[in-house]
Amino acid sequence: MNVAIVGASGAVGQEFLRLLEERNFPLTSLALFGSKRSAGTTCPFKGKNLLIKELQHNDDFKGIDIALASAGGGISKEFAETITQHGAVMIDNSSAFRMDADVPLVVPEVNPDDCRQRPRNIIANPNCTTILMVVVLKAIEQLSHITRVQVASYQSASGAGAAAMAELQTQLQQVLAGDSVAIEKFKYQLAFNLIPQIDVFADHDYTKEELKMYNETRKIMHSNIEVSATCVRVPVMRAHSEAVWLETEQPLTPEQVRKALQTAAGVTVVDNPAQGEYPMPLFAADKDNVFVGRIRKDLSRPNGITLWLSGDQIRKGAALNAIQIAEYMIDHKLLPSQ
Repeated sequence: MNVAIVGASGAVGQEFLRLLEERNFPLTSLALFGSKRSAGTTCPFKGKNLLIKELQHNDDFKGIDIALASAGGGISKEFAETITQHGAVMIDNSSAFRMDADVPLVVPEVNPDDCRQRPRNIIANPNCTTILMVVVLKAIEQLSHITRVQVASYQSASGAGAAAMAELQTQLQQVLAGDSVAIEKFKYQLAFNLIPQIDVFADHDYTKEELKMYNETRKIMHSNIEVSATCVRVPVMRAHSEAVWLETEQPLTPEQVRKALQTAAGVTVVDNPAQGEYPMPLFAADKDNVFVGRIRKDLSRPNGITLWLSGDQIRKGAALNAIQIAEYMIDHKLLPSQ
């Protein structure tokens, strides 16, 4: 495959490079694109230094089979036609097209067949918090239809990009040294703090991040599931966690849920509270799977189950999910060049 990465110098772009090498992705060529600022710099890949070209409205994507894009919604909207005009499939990590009716929103463990219908040659990668949650919900949905979910997310600095991760590290050092704290990427100091706002506030005082979890979950799962979310930024570097309360049409036991999750694709069960074994971002970082535990009956709801999950935001929450979409299309010969 001839592959392009758009936004190669960013946190997700760098993760694309690592994963393509780790997974021995079938590459014929790899082209890197970025902003005017990053153009001319290089990225290491398989012992070579690849040059980043400036993303422009030209024919640079002629002959490209798959374009992995993570450069922000504005760039994705501006360059989508340029990227796809010669037949490349654009797998977009931004929120630009997620809720467009003619753009599939895909998590390969949940709805891979949606890749088959892509009239604009664009496939959207969902929001990171949504991806981690629906991978777990899918296995439970197969036992009994999930009618309602309440979720509180504990989201790492990585969700705001590489500069945000660097800012958290700097802030931690500044606080411990007794220095004044520099704040740029977040509304408030993140070090030793929690910020109960991710993205801007929208309808009913939900943030856009919280509304993404509502809308995207329903689209991915093709479901009437109701979702209420509270999304919180926490001083963790790169793995998100979520506390999930869900209700099903039929009552389920924790044992049924645990058994289903133990065989679910993309899930690792860590659920031995007596021994202090449960998912934590410390151990989920740099891992592919979503880790789930604290599986128990909801004492307040007869058909309720509650659980806790952690997953790497940059990997499964972004770069890995996009590459898995690409791998699925290759395996099922869904690309125009096949």
